[in-house]
Amino acid sequence: MARVVAEKLAGELGQQVVVDNRAGGSGLVGTRAFIKSPPDGYTLFLGHTGSISINPSLYANAGFDPRKDFAPIGLIASMPVALLAHPSFPAKTIGDVVAVAKTAGGAFNIGTSAVGTGGYLTAELFKSVTGIDAAIIPYKGTAQVMNDLLGNQVPIAFGVLPPALGNLQAGTLRAIAVLGPTRFSLLPEVPTADESGLPGFESVLHYGLLAPAGTPQPIIARLNAALRVLARSAEVEQRIVAEGGDPLTSTPEEYAKDIDREETKWGTLVRKLNLKVE
Repeated sequence: MARVVAEKLAGELGQQVVVDNRAGGSGLVGTRAFIKSPPDGYTLFLGHTGSISINPSLYANAGFDPRKDFAPIGLIASMPVALLAHPSFPAKTIGDVVAVAKTAGGAFNIGTSAVGTGGYLTAELFKSVTGIDAAIIPYKGTAQVMNDLLGNQVPIAFGVLPPALGNLQAGTLRAIAVLGPTRFSLLPEVPTADESGLPGFESVLHYGLLAPAGTPQPIIARLNAALRVLARSAEVEQRIVAEGGDPLTSTPEEYAKDIDREETKWGTLVRKLNLKVE
């Protein structure tokens, strides 16, 4: 997502834009490095729901406040989490999944990526909302989840679409539902949770661009304008969709409200579950 934006942003601003990957801690390493940057508009952050809205509650010493340490520029894209299944799994709707899980009487497994990720928390939210007794099996990474789902070691999994798209299109995996407000354009036959038996259930990761807190408003406005121009580019839209997302635009104020809503939603769940990563 960062590279999609960087290439076009460079042309809009007449400046070279370099993507600096800082891996570790589900984005925590990069976030901590970023908030120490000078607020001059030359260091930006590609944030998403995990790094901005989940990590502050998940990590015992995250070291930042999502409402105070960032100057939101604008949203870029949303990426729905999906409920995925092995083709042999009998359930066709979310309602069917709930029925199968309740019949299993606690002997039902759900695969996800690591504890605290969007997929994991979606599974926890699913259990809480539906009241099913199921074991969540967190894997170190998405690839491992997909491998065991393909091998029918777990019957269902929650995860974002990009790692699964090829298998979904080949028929070696099946999507029971996408957990966004609307159907996903590359999988128009897959219903939403609303349409599949669980009204109001949503899990969508949001991506956006941020500057350090204290960045002057004229700089934020200039960057937001550039972001809006590139977001309307057919090429950018196509690349975001190909990556499993839906293009978005927003004002800085709208993005700030989005961060607040998402942190409230996921932070409340993390605290309720008493999840902590040192």
